[in-house]
This record gives sequence, structure tokens and C-alpha cells, in this order.
Amino acid sequence: MFKFFDKFRNLVPPLSLSRFNLMCAIWLAVGGNFIFYNKAYFYANDNGLPKSLWIVIVTVCLVAYFNFWLQVFQWKYSAKIMSSILIIIAGIASYFSNNFGVYISPEQIQNVMQTDSAEVMQLITSYFWYWCVLFIFLPLLLVWITPIKPESFTSRLKAKLLHIIVSIAILLVLILSNYLNFVHLFREHKEMRYLISPHNVLNSGYIYLGHLNIEQKPIQPYGTDAHLSYKANHEAKPRMMVLVVGEAARAESFSLNGYRRNTNPKLSLRKDLLNFSQVYSCGTSTAVSVPCMFSGMPRKNYKPDVAAHREGLLDIVQRVGYKVTWIDNDSGCKGVCDRVDQIEISKSLKEQYCKDDGFCLDDVLLESFKSYLASIPASDRTPQVVVLHQRGSHGPAYYNRTTPAFSPFQPICNSSSLQDCTHTQIVNSYDNTIVYTDHILDQILQILEKDQRYQTGFWYLSDHGESTGERGEYLHGTTYLIAPSQQKHIPMMMWFSPQWRESSGDKVDCLFKQQHHILSQDNLFPTFLSLLDIQTETKDPVNDMLKKCQNRV
Repeated sequence: MFKFFDKFRNLVPPLSLSRFNLMCAIWLAVGGNFIFYNKAYFYANDNGLPKSLWIVIVTVCLVAYFNFWLQVFQWKYSAKIMSSILIIIAGIASYFSNNFGVYISPEQIQNVMQTDSAEVMQLITSYFWYWCVLFIFLPLLLVWITPIKPESFTSRLKAKLLHIIVSIAILLVLILSNYLNFVHLFREHKEMRYLISPHNVLNSGYIYLGHLNIEQKPIQPYGTDAHLSYKANHEAKPRMMVLVVGEAARAESFSLNGYRRNTNPKLSLRKDLLNFSQVYSCGTSTAVSVPCMFSGMPRKNYKPDVAAHREGLLDIVQRVGYKVTWIDNDSGCKGVCDRVDQIEISKSLKEQYCKDDGFCLDDVLLESFKSYLASIPASDRTPQVVVLHQRGSHGPAYYNRTTPAFSPFQPICNSSSLQDCTHTQIVNSYDNTIVYTDHILDQILQILEKDQRYQTGFWYLSDHGESTGERGEYLHGTTYLIAPSQQKHIPMMMWFSPQWRESSGDKVDCLFKQQHHILSQDNLFPTFLSLLDIQTETKDPVNDMLKKCQNRV
């Protein structure tokens, strides 16, 4: 590879190491950080300073910042290697920041570390490769064909020290003379630091690694006092609760919640469906929300390292005698189903329902659920909890999350490159995924209605929402503090069979009255246990929806 670059070396004049580092600093500061400068311009404090001059000041400060660090760390034999790594990181990060409005936060680093290859491949489009040519390959070519002048160690050190001193001086003068502007930008809009590439990746990656507990800890027992609060009636039917965990479905796109389009044509006809319109997620990504909602910790007190090494909701339910089964059509359960039965979707179903991007339509959940029910012996009276984890509305390939029969909104975006589509096409494609989810959920309810062996219950909630261009943001995973409502406001609904209502009608009535209350995924853990008549000290009474009617339940 290096011989290839040798052919071009005579085309570029040699640079001293300190100037080479400065050129790299200029590229890192300017190349690709368009969205950062765009937002810096938008958020400029109105104090008489022209916005164009403000952007020049911010740019010079960013160049000085990168130059300082490059002069410190990049030396004769490491300069080109380190510059190459930084250019690659900056190029990839800036692609997602500039084209999807993604903030590269520690949570986003966690998402990347826990995603699978199929999800990654959806984002590798032709536009991505064009971006790589301009913002990665060409800068790398320039780095490797630029000769670095031979210098004595003393001369090199003096030049580096001069650059470091000048960089510090520039930062001090410009920041202090524009202190209020910088305070306004970075204190009022702290998320801005997640848009500066490659600083965002390096800083967020360092924070993420700091939170990792490399030592393998044993799983800590939790809720060991759990027990059923009623004596089993051998003549009554056992219970089956089906919990559907949605993916990237946002409440604002459900017509059940007032959306102008009829995205719930089937569920809206169900008079016995409980729809909760004001529910909010624990996080804006699956990697955060799923472990959080099953952990028993409310969002404000959630600690991922504790959740990763402690039993959760499904462990407690299983301990008291329920048969717990997880069926997954997403990117895994993030550890919450590690100690319960998991059903792998059959090869034949994958061949029938999988798309060209490697993901399967949620029909595989329906068929797998039907097969599971058929496999239960008629004499088996064990109560059941089944969790179905949807592929749902996961982007950017929304067109592959539904079928033509459930795609009423046209035209659609037939590409993973959202940049190639209009806003209308993107919204149409996303809304079609909600129509398909409406169909899937209705089919599950039909299965439960027809079942005569169990008292059946149903609970659906999404893991998080999705942005489809609001504020220039797409997909999900934005830091919770600054995430738009579209990524946090999620759909949630419940349904109970006549047999369940007969045995626990007071509880259902209690839930009915809370359909417009402000709720969250914090409510799942204690309320789910209470619905299954499981008593344990681990239940938080504040978030137990049934405690609100304790005098009646």
C-alpha cells in the first residue's frame, strides 16, 4: 500500500512535522463538521457580534484546539498513522452527524458496540461511500503522499513548543474575549460537543469504556422474596400474559393517540383495548431502554452496570412458577432474557419472511408464537409469560419493515439512504411500518381471543421512538436530555380476555382510568408483577399503576 503512495510523493512539497500537524488540525476542524458550524451559527448569542465573524472565531479555536493535541501526541514515526486513524474516525462520525443529525454521545457508542452486522449494513449505502471518498480516502491520500522534512530533534521540539504556545494563546484570547458567546453555546447547548468530530467519538468512547466493568461478576439474586398472592384454584384457567416489546415506534404516529392519519385501522376498532397516550421511554435506544424497563430501577436511578449483573423482571416471574419464553426478531434482548427460555426462529420462517437486508418481517413472531402455543401439552397448567421482541419500525430501511398490503401511504422511500428521499417519502414509509405493526398486534390479539386454555392478557409498549426529520434529526439514540419528544414519547396499550376481566376486573378498571395519565417504562416492572399477582418488596409502589386504586384492588 505504501508503494502506491510513493508514486505521488513528488507532487506535494515536504512539510515540517509541526506544519504537517497543523494541516491535519485544519482538516479535522473544518472537514466534515458542517452541522456543528451550522448549529453554532444558529445558536449564536445576539450581542452585536456578526454571526459570520462568530463562526470564524469558533473555527480558529477548533483548529487551535486540535493543533495543540496533535503537536503533543504526533511525532516523527506516529504522525501519519495517528492522523490516518483520526481522519477515518472523523469521516465516519461526521457522516452520521451531518446526514442523520446524530449526536455521538456515550449512549451512541454503546449502541454501536451492541448492534449487529445486519443493522450496520443498512447504513452502508452508496452515499456513504461517496462521503468516504471525499472525507476519508482523499485526505488519507494527501497525508501519505506528503513528505515530512528531516529535522533535528531540537529543531522539531522548538517548532512544536511554538505551535503549542501559540495554540494556547489563541484559545485564551478568543475564548476570554468572547466568553459570553462560548458560555451561551456550550453551557446552554451542551449537546454541541457531541457534533465535533473526531472529538465526539474519542471523548464519548472514553466515557463508555470507563463505565464498562471488565470483571465478570456473578448475577446477583433479586426479588427472592417473590411469591404469588393467591392460592391456585385448580378449576380456574391458568394465566398467559403476552408482552410485546416494540421497536422505534413513536406515539405521535399512532392514530390512537390523535395522529391525523389512520395508522391504526384495526386496533382502533377494538373497544376493549386500553390505550395509554402519555407514556415515555427510559432511553432513546434499545441498548438502554430494554435493560432499564426490565431492571426494576426507575430511569432517574438507572445504573446499567447494576442491571447487567442483577436478576430482573423475568427472573422474578419465573421464580414464582410462571413459564417465561422470549421470542426475538430484533437485535437481541440485551441480557434481560439470558436466564429464561428463548425460541429461535426457524430456518423455514426466515426463508419465508426475511428481506434482502437480512431482517425478517414481524410475521415470524406471529408464526413462532402460534407454533409455541401448539407445542404446549393440553395437560400443562403452568401459567405463561411470553415476550415478543419486534423488529417494528427500525430505520433507516423503513420500506423493508412492512409489505405492500400494509403500505397505504405513497410515495415511499425505497432506500436506506434517507438523503435520497423527500421528507414526505420518509414519513410515508415510516407511517406504513406503524400500519404493519397495527396488523401484527391485531393478529396477536386474535390468537389470544381464540385461546380457550388460558386467561389471556396482552401488554404492548415500544422501547423508544424515532425521528423522521424533525429538527433535522433522523433515527434515534440522541442523548435523553436533549432528545426530541419523537424519540421518547412511546405507544403503550393493554388488553385482557373476558376470563381475565372476570377474575381481576377491579384491576382492569383501575388501569382503564389511567389511559391519559403521564406514565413511563418505569411503570412496567411493578405493574406487571401486580397484574400477575406477584408480591415482592422489590416493587416500587410509586410506579405500580395498580397501587393508585389500592383501596379498591
